[in-house]
Parts: sequence; C-alpha cells; structure tokens
Amino acid sequence: MKYISSLTSRHNQSTTVVQPKQRKGKTSQHKRHHRLWGWGTLITSGLFLQLLLMASPSWGQEKEEEYSYGELLNDINAGKVTLVEIDPRLQKAKVTLKDQEEPQDVPLLKQNPELINELKANDVNFDYNPSPDNSAMIRLMLQIPILLLILVIVIAIVRRSANMSGQAMSFSKSRARFQMEAKTGISFEDVAGIDEAKEDLQEVVTFLKEPEKFTAIGAKIPKGVLLIGPPGTGKTLLAKAVAGEAGVPFFSISGSEFVEMFVGVGASRVRDLFKKAKENAPCLIFIDEIDAVGRQRGVGYGGGNDEREQTLNQLLTEMDGFEGNTGIIVIAATNRPDVLDRALMRPGRFDRQVMVDYPDFKGRQGILEVHSRDKKVDEEVSLEAIARRTPGFTGADLSNLLNEAAIFTARRRKEAITMAEINDAIDRVVAGMEGTPLVDSKSKRLIAYHEIGHALVGTMMTGHDPVEKVTLIPRGQAKGLTWFTPDEDAGLVTRNQLLARIAGLLGGRAAEEVIFGEDEVTTGAGNDIEKVTYLARQMVTRFGMSELGLLALEEDEQDNYAAFDEIATKIDNQVNLIVEKCHEKAQNIIRENRAMVDRLVDILIDQETIEGDEFRKLIEKSQEPVDSGPKLCKSV
Repeated sequence: MKYISSLTSRHNQSTTVVQPKQRKGKTSQHKRHHRLWGWGTLITSGLFLQLLLMASPSWGQEKEEEYSYGELLNDINAGKVTLVEIDPRLQKAKVTLKDQEEPQDVPLLKQNPELINELKANDVNFDYNPSPDNSAMIRLMLQIPILLLILVIVIAIVRRSANMSGQAMSFSKSRARFQMEAKTGISFEDVAGIDEAKEDLQEVVTFLKEPEKFTAIGAKIPKGVLLIGPPGTGKTLLAKAVAGEAGVPFFSISGSEFVEMFVGVGASRVRDLFKKAKENAPCLIFIDEIDAVGRQRGVGYGGGNDEREQTLNQLLTEMDGFEGNTGIIVIAATNRPDVLDRALMRPGRFDRQVMVDYPDFKGRQGILEVHSRDKKVDEEVSLEAIARRTPGFTGADLSNLLNEAAIFTARRRKEAITMAEINDAIDRVVAGMEGTPLVDSKSKRLIAYHEIGHALVGTMMTGHDPVEKVTLIPRGQAKGLTWFTPDEDAGLVTRNQLLARIAGLLGGRAAEEVIFGEDEVTTGAGNDIEKVTYLARQMVTRFGMSELGLLALEEDEQDNYAAFDEIATKIDNQVNLIVEKCHEKAQNIIRENRAMVDRLVDILIDQETIEGDEFRKLIEKSQEPVDSGPKLCKSV
C-alpha cells in the first residue's frame, strides 16, 4: 500500500512548436504518373484493336455460305472451274468458276494429291500463290505492351533513385522550419504569469522592429537570449509570442536535430542554418532544448572528436566568431542550465539569460484567465480560489487542469464548468484517477487512522502547512490521501518548518503504532519514510541544521565528505536523531488526543472525505492546538 501525505509532486508538461510542413511537387508528380499510364493504356488499346482487325479481315461482314472441298472436286469434273490458286501456307485455295467473277475460298487438306490429279486431268489452270508470313510482326506487336510496361517501371525506378540521391545530397542541410512571417497565433497578451521574462523579450521585439531607437545612442542588438526554467513554465510559448509579435523571418529547430550518428553532419547543419538566416536578416532563430547539443565539452565519451562537441564548436563560432551574424537573434530554451558549456553562456553569445520560473499567486491567476477565455465557465467559479489551491503548478499544469475540468463537464452533460469539476480536476491532476471506495472493513479503518494521524499531527505542529483535504477515496496507487497546501508560495523554509513537515509525515506511522501496536504496523508509511529521510539528510548535509555545524557535506549528485566512514557515521547519527525526535513528538500528539482521533476516524469513515476547513473546526470543538514547534526545535 502506498499513501500520499503531502502535496509535493509537480506535474510538468512541455509545449512544442508545431510548424506546417510544405509538400512541394507531389501533385505534379501524381499528374505525370497518371498521364504516363494514360498514354500507355491508349497505345495498348490501339495495338490490340489493330491485331484484331489483322487477325479477322472479314470482321463485321456478313458470313457467306462456305464452299467445300468436295464441291470443288465435283465442279472440276463438271468443267465449271477455270482457275485455282493454292495457298500452301494457309491450306486454302481460291477457286474461280465460269459463272462467277469473285473467287471463292476453299479449305484444303494437308495432303491434296487427288486435287492436283483432277486439275491436270481436266486441264484446269492452277498455280501456287503463298500468302506473306506476318507471324513475326504479330509476335512483335504482342510484345509491345510488355515493353511499354517495362519502360514505365524503369522510369519510376530512375526517378526514385534521383530523389534518393537528392535526399542524400541534402542530408547535411538544416532541418529548421522556416516561416517568412511566423503566424503562430500567439502574442504577448496570451502569455501570463512570467512578466519579467516577457518584458525582456519585448525589448528584443522592439530591437527588431525599431532598431534605430537603440543604435542612435550606440546600443547593440543582443545576439542571444537563453530561456531557463523548469518544464512547462512557458519557454516555448514565449518564443512563439516573440515570433508572432516581431513580424520577421523565423527559424525553429530542436537541439537534437543537429546531432546524428554521422560525423560532421551537426556542424554542417549549423552552418547551413546560419547561412539561411543571414540571407533573411534580420530574423529570429529558436533552438528548443539546446542542452542536447550545448553540453560541456571534454566530459563525454569520444574525446575531442565527439560529434556533439564539433556541433557545439560550430554553433559558438556562428554566434560570435570572426565573421559575426549581424541582425540574427538566437533564442534558446533549456531546463538544465547546469550542463551547458561556459563558452555558450558568456556575453556575446547569449547576452541575456531569462529565468522562467514557477508562477506566483498572481501569475497563476493570470494564466487561468488566459486559458479560461475559450471555455464556458460558470459565474460562481473563482479563479482566485483555484490559484490559491494550486501552488507549484506551472502554466502547462494549469492549462491541463482547466482541460480536465472541461472534460468532466462534458461527461456530466453540464453547460458550464463549475467548482465541482474544478475540484475533481485538481484531485485528478495531483493524485491520479479516482478508484473504487473501500468497503467498511478493518483495512478501511486502519487507513483512516493513518490519514487522520497525518492530518492531526500536521495541524498541531507550528509551522506546518494547513490541511487541504483528508480522504479515503483511492487515487492512483494510494488507498488514502492527506493533502497539505501552503497559505502562500513557499520561499525560504525555516528549520522549524522542516521539523514540522517531518513530524507530519511520521503522523501516519505514529497513529498505527499507538492505536494498533508496533506488531500491527503496515507498509503504508513506505513513501513517507523516504521523504522523511531525504528531508533530515538535507538538513544535516546541505543546510547546516545539525550539531555537525555549517558544513556542506554533499552536493546535488555527488557525495563528498560522506564518502568517508567517520563522517558518514556522524551524518547517519544526526539524521537518526532528528527523525527519532520528530517521531516521538508525533506519537505524543496521538496519545494526548486519542479520543479526538477516534471521533475523527468515525467521521472520516462515514463521510469518506473531510475538507480542510471542516477538519480544523472539528479540532477546535475539542481543544485548542498544541504549540509544540519551538520545543521540538530546542530538543533537536
């Protein structure tokens, strides 16, 4: 079983630039193919018609009565025949009678000795007149359609080979999407929540539109702007807005499209990209996820000849090299500035580094206003209340939130989005799909005690975030959930707040131990223990909040002093001391409020969900909260 006790995860989404692809020449190519097949069909039909006419010259004429071989012999003996022309090839004879001008055809046998004898005996003139042999011509005419078909296939293969060779020749060309005037449909009015970044980029647009305002006093146009921020905060959206506002040629490409498995391709594509950009200056180049090509040199596999390093070297040269790139502004986006090469980050290449961070309360409210324009929202929906409930949400998260609410509204056949759909959408985005509620059983009661332990300890501890909701409705992999939402956006966190969070995370395990005994504790606190260990270790090794003093013993991805056994033992002892003190405090809160815990569990089982305001009112009816934060800080 997995339980989620605090709202700590952030769901991120990335916005991609979708550019229309132009397909040139396909229509004319299809027309040429149809025209070729049409000519082939016409020629083939004409040839077959001619062969039919040659094979049957009397086609279409009325068939006359056939003159037989026996009748010929009788007419020869009767003296009616004047001339016989024998065609040995066709085994026919043309017979001319005394009373007829037109000769008649008579089929002959293969061997005709009696015919010759009768002709000689009756002194009838006869002659051998073989017909011309057209079989070779007929065979040739029959083979012409096959030859035409072979010719069509050969032409198709040659054209395809030509296209493939053209693609091979253009393999090193830049794959950047180009628009003479980017019509993204997005302007600065559609960007909210990141006012500082928007203001910096508005100056870039002004540079492109009215450069004389700045050049008159000696100011130079910035060469590059690097957008830095977590995924989903609106970096690509800002680039689209700049492209839509500037009205200048716009190139867009991803950093991964520079790097291929073939050596030299990335550098060649960089050269080709800037060559095209110089031909269309002033213009914008947008490189998304530049960390794919701009990583630090000399730290990867392949040494100095690494393909990525060659591509980065070419990019550095093009941005600020010997020739320069007047009139070209490069806008790049990344969520990992720590891995970028220092030469890429210096002024002259990326003159401005714009932070695009998580939006604050007013920023979230502005983002919700932008994304709710094209949706039917009920008048009772308060965007301010939604913004307060969604700290840590990015612009992509808020867009997804309203979209999920719209889906719920359509599924429930409502005409407008209400707060019910908004609340369900928040739950779904944060915790996942809603599962089937548990039946009233021992497992459900145990989960209820676990969640009430989280909520009660968190409420009793000074400095802890307020409870947003306690529920037994499963979501995702969690069988029960307790959410805590800060009153305002978190900035600096005090030691007392960290200790309160650790105690709140241990409230579920403490409730199981106090109510059911240590032998009946479950695996439901596994995720809570991971978070507790991480927070306590951060306090010791990074924040200097332990007896070891103000020492940074660990970095983000490296263990420095923690690699030594003696220091590692001291760190583990301090982490264990902090966790044990917070665990003991959580147990004391559960023991001192045992009657209240039982009542809250009964209410939770009956209602399955208790909202934060209702939960605090239930506690106030019983007794005042215990202010135990300062004591905890002193004891640790």
